[in-house]
Order: sequence, then C-alpha cells, then structure tokens
Amino acid sequence: MNKLYGNVQGLKPSLKKRLGNLYRRRVPANRLYTAELARTLAELSAEAGKAVSILLARNGQVRAVAVGDAASLPVPEHAYIETRLSGYRLVHTHLAPGGLSPSDLSVLFLHRYDSIVALDVEEGRPTRAHLAHLVPPRAEEEDWRVYPPRAYAEYLDWDYQAVLAALEEELARQAKVRELADGSGERVILLAVDSGHGPEAELHLQELAELAATAGGVVVHRELVYRQSLDPRYAIGRGKLEELTQKAYHENAGTLIFGIDLTPAQAGEIERVTQLKVLDRTQLILDIFAQHARTPQAETQVELAQLRYLLPRLVGKGRQLSRLGGGIGTRGPGETKLEVDRRRINERIRRLERELEKIAKQRRTARKARKRNRTPVVAIVGYTNAGKTTLLRALTRKGDEGEDKLFATLKPLTRRGYLPGYGEVLFTDTVGFIREMPAGLLTAFRATLEELVEADLILHVLDASAPGALERYRGVEAQLDELQPPAPRLLVLNKADRADPFDLEMLAEKLAAPVVSAVKGTGLDELKRLVAQKLVLEGLPAQDWAQYDLGAQT
Repeated sequence: MNKLYGNVQGLKPSLKKRLGNLYRRRVPANRLYTAELARTLAELSAEAGKAVSILLARNGQVRAVAVGDAASLPVPEHAYIETRLSGYRLVHTHLAPGGLSPSDLSVLFLHRYDSIVALDVEEGRPTRAHLAHLVPPRAEEEDWRVYPPRAYAEYLDWDYQAVLAALEEELARQAKVRELADGSGERVILLAVDSGHGPEAELHLQELAELAATAGGVVVHRELVYRQSLDPRYAIGRGKLEELTQKAYHENAGTLIFGIDLTPAQAGEIERVTQLKVLDRTQLILDIFAQHARTPQAETQVELAQLRYLLPRLVGKGRQLSRLGGGIGTRGPGETKLEVDRRRINERIRRLERELEKIAKQRRTARKARKRNRTPVVAIVGYTNAGKTTLLRALTRKGDEGEDKLFATLKPLTRRGYLPGYGEVLFTDTVGFIREMPAGLLTAFRATLEELVEADLILHVLDASAPGALERYRGVEAQLDELQPPAPRLLVLNKADRADPFDLEMLAEKLAAPVVSAVKGTGLDELKRLVAQKLVLEGLPAQDWAQYDLGAQT
C-alpha cells in the first residue's frame, strides 16, 4: 500500500486500505477534480472524522495522500526553473464550514501550488467548493485569488488548464521584464544575522553584497536579522523565512544567501520551507574561488575545498546536492562529483591532496633557488580586493591590471622589481584574506600560503577607502598570527585616491602606516624606501648602505 501521511493512528485497517487506494485515481489534466473523487474524499473524511488531503500532479496522478489538513502533506520535490509554480494542486476536505483558512493559503503560497481546493463535507457528502490560486505579484494586492464558494459540481467542467496557462504566461512575462532590466544575473536575497555586534553587522551585510555581486548575483533585497542565538532548525525562525519567501515571490528571486554558515540540517529545512536555493557564506566564497580558478593549481585547490565542504552534506538527496539548473553555488567539481558516494569522494580528496603536495614541493624547490641567489622576497598580503595586484604592477611595472573583484587572484604571482639604491627584489602577490576565512580554504590553499612563511618581508596592503577598514586590518592580522610567518610586516594604506581625507588621516596616524595610491602612483617612492629599509634591518644588504638610516625604524 502507498504511504499515508498525517495522523493515521486509530484508523481501521480497512479505512487505511481505502485511503491508500486513492493513489490509483486519475483526474483529467484540464479538470480540478472529478465528481467521483469528490464524493470518495467526502465519504472517507466523514468515516475518519478528520480532513483528508491529496496532492495531484498536472497529469492527474495522485502523488500523496494525508489524513489531516493541507499542511499534513509532504512538500514535493520540485524545481520551478521554467515556471514559477510547482506543478501540483491540492484538494482536501473541511468537516466544518468556513472556507479556506489562513493556514490553507499559507501552504498554497509557500509551496507554490498551482491551486488549492477545500470541499465542505456534510453528512458524508461534498457540498460547497472553495478555490484559490496564486496571482502575479503586485505591490499592494494579496498574492492569491480566492473565488467565491460554489456548489462543488460547478467546478467539474471548469477549464482549469486554461486558467493555469494564462497565469503562467503572465508570471513568465513579468520574470522576463525583470531579467531584461537586470541582465543575466541570478536574482538573490541576502540575509545577515546580528547577534549583538551593532555596526559591524551592517558591514558584514555590505561585504555579503559584494561577495554576491562578484559571484554574478543581482541583489534584489537584503535584510539584517537580530537574534541572540540561532534556531537549530530554521536558523532565523520559520516566521522570518515565510516573510522572505513572500519577498522572493514579489522580487522574482530564486536564491537565498545567508551571511553565516548553516548546518546541513538547517540548509535542508530552509530549502524545504522556502522552496528556494539556499547558500551559506562558505558556499558563496567557494563559488567565487571556482569562478576565478584559471590554472590547474587553483582548480585543484578549489575542488579540494569544495569536496571537503560537501562531504558531510552527502547524507540523503536535497536540492543543495541536485542543482542541474546552474547558477551561483553550482560551479566547481560538477554534478557528477557531488552525487557520487562517500568512498569515491574520499578517494578523490586523497588524490587531490597528493597533487597539491607535489605542487608544494615544486614551489619549495623554486624558493630554495631564489634563496641561493639571495634575492629578497616580499609577500604582498591583505584583505581581498585591497588592490594588491595593482600595487604589484605599480612596484614592478609588469603584469596584468588588477580587477575590482573579490578573490580575483588565486595563484601566487611573482614579479621581479627594483628598489632604488637597494637592488632587485621579488614581489609575490598572494590570495586575498576575508573575515572568518573558511578553514577548508586555508587548508586547501596551504601551498599558496607557504609563500608567506618563506618571505623575507610581508607587505600588508589595507584598502583605506573601504568601510570598516580597521576591522579588516585586525582580521588579516589575526589570520597572519595564526599562520605564524616569521618575517616582519609592513603596513601600507592603499587607494588614497578613493578614501575620505579625514578617514585617511585618522588611519595613517592610528596605524603609523605610509599612504599610497597604486592607481595614481602617489606615495610609491616612500613605500619603496621603507621596504628597502626593512630588508636592510633583516640583514639583507643593500647596494648603498648609506641611504638607509638603520635606527629610523625597527
């Protein structure tokens, strides 16, 4: 017998069997229900003393049967890529008059059902029918249309399919209009959680917006939710999720991005409730890394980080592991690698680790060769999009122009430069840091970050124009302290041409750092002098010792 959902305790076996036989029913695709089905539902409901609900697919097949109200039915697996509706309609009984309840309409909206029908039952017979379906989103109207109650027989010849086709045509037209207005970007909603951090939480939401834009998303709504502690099931609470689902419907958004890391259970429950694609902060960052990985080394590192992240999430199948539609969160190893069993995933991880170890050995060999030549190495580090690549190009007069994107550089890039009166120096651009860098990325990019350990000087580049620059400075310094590179550090404030003069002066005084504009070229001569002075203090002699006052800076 097919599975019965809802409260079936206390029902006679014969009644359960008859309820299970509902799975054999078929309804014409252009009809809401048949007279025979309506009468059968009414009889079964009266005998059980409870509501009976069924879920019908568009081909007329019964997909689920439940004893209870509309919320008793399971959420069907569906992805509305080509349409905005789920492709299912719900028919259920009411033993008491009153029409469609708020709970019925909430189920209709949250699960994007094609329609919902409530049949009033009196003395074991169907009497009135109550019908509702979604409507195209409009600013000041309800998201559904509720029809006046009618005798249930009046809907038997109602051309349901024609109404549904017109509705989907209008939904598709509105979606097309917004797509043309926004371009080809994926429409996303952002959500950050403030657990008492105040202004810092606003900065984190702004950073999340930058990450989403870098990944190719079009941010249509962003929201900051205050919670002292996360809900273990829904993270931000079911009520807030339902609000965001409504917002997504009005904004034609299909993706919900959280500024926190979600547990596998939370991600699954949120996707089940909202029927949206759900990404957390780590998934978003991994997607950006995958998007910017253009070399075999970077691709290997990103794939390793993604597989390590996905491994504990391979329990069961959810929308987060079955994204055939593409978009943010789907780049990287690909669908076949995401759905293989745990053993094969582990084998792949071990093979990638061996490949990265080979890369690490090759880079160590190259570093030893540089040391034999006694060429000093300056590692350029900093928060992502701080202008490190642009500064490298300005200092060496070589290389590509930097991009105004987060994590544009994933592979260490080394260029030979010259410091006046000192000589040749190797400048190495490294992968950018970010607040609360996912541990899996730090591990996967170990070969890249080893450049810091072997460097003679670490040049920390801080974007002086960025909101929350001090917090970014502290975040990078904290991550450097964890890596424990032995080389001294030199801080430089970049993007002086964009920064507010007052903020720039305050940062320069507070952090005792030189100020430059890598784009305009201002301040570079002083920076080169300070770099050379630091190298001399580290015992790496210059061509002209007299130029550097060794007591000026320690």
